[in-house]
Amino acid sequence: MIGEGQARLHVVHVEDDDVIREATALGLERIGYDVHGEADGLEGLEYLRTHPADVVLLDVMLPGISGAALCRRLREFSRVPVIMLSARHDNVDVVAGLDAGADDYVAKPVSLDVLDARIRALLRRSGATTGRAEGPDTLASGGVGGADIAAQGTSTAEAIGPDLLMDREALQLTLRGEPIHLTPTEWRLLILLVQERGRLVTREHLLREAWEDAWAGDTRLVDVHVQRLRRKVGGERITTVRGFGYRWHD
Repeated sequence: MIGEGQARLHVVHVEDDDVIREATALGLERIGYDVHGEADGLEGLEYLRTHPADVVLLDVMLPGISGAALCRRLREFSRVPVIMLSARHDNVDVVAGLDAGADDYVAKPVSLDVLDARIRALLRRSGATTGRAEGPDTLASGGVGGADIAAQGTSTAEAIGPDLLMDREALQLTLRGEPIHLTPTEWRLLILLVQERGRLVTREHLLREAWEDAWAGDTRLVDVHVQRLRRKVGGERITTVRGFGYRWHD
């Protein structure tokens, strides 16, 4: 619940079911969020191009374009935290949404208390507990939460692989001098893996530390986000210990 005196966080909810969309808006507004709803995927995308948001809730099945396709296009210009909502439990749908850039997913129907907890946990991880999620300008800078990393330099950067430099203070990652743009969740996973260099980090540990206590324990979240991270930093940096977890190699 949003505390007294705190800025109201702006939630954009793209859901084609009028009853679900309106009921969710009423519930979230009652506990202190500002909610804007869209019923069509393309219209939701256009709204997000011109309006700042703190978190986005996306249904998987939408008219216009699917929730996964919307998320993928949204990631071209924004790192706003995204939660996928789906009444379907098909692994293909879940993985498609996460692989498109979503940070979390929730199975419908979901209670208001659980949804509120998941939103707050996601915002804590992204560092966006107040204000607005970043838009195209801050995305281009490579920062998280609006940090102007280009101006901060790389004096605290450490080598975490050949030609791979990570600056934890500035939240800057470069490969051969080129910036790599990570989502807040990918940053948390990277830091957790790097600080345990060469040692096994279990999926359960990554899930508990990166998603806090708002997730029920589905390690598919970890697997999909690690795969996304691998594509960005190089597959050889992260090895899988089958049945257990992952290991980082410099």
